[in-house]
Amino acid sequence: MISPLTAIVFVLICIFLFFGLVVFVGAPYIPSHRKDIKKAFDHFDINNSDVLVDAGSGDGVVLRSAASRGAQAIGYEINPILVGVSRLLSLRDPNVTVLLQNVWLATLPEETTIVYAFSVQRDEKKLIALLQREANRLNKPLRLLCYASPFTGMKASDTFEAYYLYIFHPLQSKNA
Repeated sequence: MISPLTAIVFVLICIFLFFGLVVFVGAPYIPSHRKDIKKAFDHFDINNSDVLVDAGSGDGVVLRSAASRGAQAIGYEINPILVGVSRLLSLRDPNVTVLLQNVWLATLPEETTIVYAFSVQRDEKKLIALLQREANRLNKPLRLLCYASPFTGMKASDTFEAYYLYIFHPLQSKNA
């Protein structure tokens, strides 16, 4: 029989591992604010013709905000606790899908029109490579909406407060 104290310590260690070690693979979990997302989605006109992919969807607030505008919203998250929270909070929304999957290893859905990411400079090159690879594969432009940190070597197509919009066009080269 496990003592209650042992069980609590085990749970706390698991939570620390899920939230602490994830930082080495992706951005840290920092909850987004609904009012900021709403203003940004108004500015960038996220609507029912969009399929938004959230690269690190956390508790799903960005997904639910996109879905409230009629968009399909697909979240990739590697923290199983946050996947559970997000799925629970999005339970009644048929436009929200949350995947326990690493976005760096994913193939984005063909319908994707925009990718949302909390931008960490450490991951800038990986994020650019992901979007360019997927724009090439899908043979269509993809929009990337970054929050927090602009890219150092790339000019944003549009900005709004702490949000930066980048557009990735498919490259025409066979080596793309």
